[in-house]
Amino acid sequence: MSKLEINSITKRLFLFAGATLSLASLVLAGQNNPAKTGAWSGVLVTSACNADEAFNESPECFKNVPDAKIALYDDTNRVMYSLEPQEKVTGHLGDTVTVRGTLNEDTINVASTEPMSIGLAVGQKAPNFSTHDEFGHVQTLATLKGPNGTVLLFFRSADW
Repeated sequence: MSKLEINSITKRLFLFAGATLSLASLVLAGQNNPAKTGAWSGVLVTSACNADEAFNESPECFKNVPDAKIALYDDTNRVMYSLEPQEKVTGHLGDTVTVRGTLNEDTINVASTEPMSIGLAVGQKAPNFSTHDEFGHVQTLATLKGPNGTVLLFFRSADW
């Protein structure tokens, strides 16, 4: 075997070993998914309900079902989260809440729950903001303010 052939084989072996190690590290990283601390908002539904039924606000999602647990449906990304311990959410089926805790895969270990508030309270002033409108122009509270006040309306999507 010539020196050129040996170098070629050696390079291939190093590439193969490197690719194998890279793949192994990716697989191990996927298995070692650390828990994420944070807050998730949505509506408390029965776990007998699926995300499509919850999105369509099926009455079945808000009925007590034997052996079903209470789950959090986040309609922002259409995800159902299991909740533990159940004692922290019992009696709140149908409530719109913010759950604080630790997410591990699809289960939130509940530290606390609180009613979710949407929007400003009556009489509360809007905070300064900056955003792009549908034409790409920057809009601020000041640019939208009219002589008789301002009404701001935001909606998440029009896919209903």
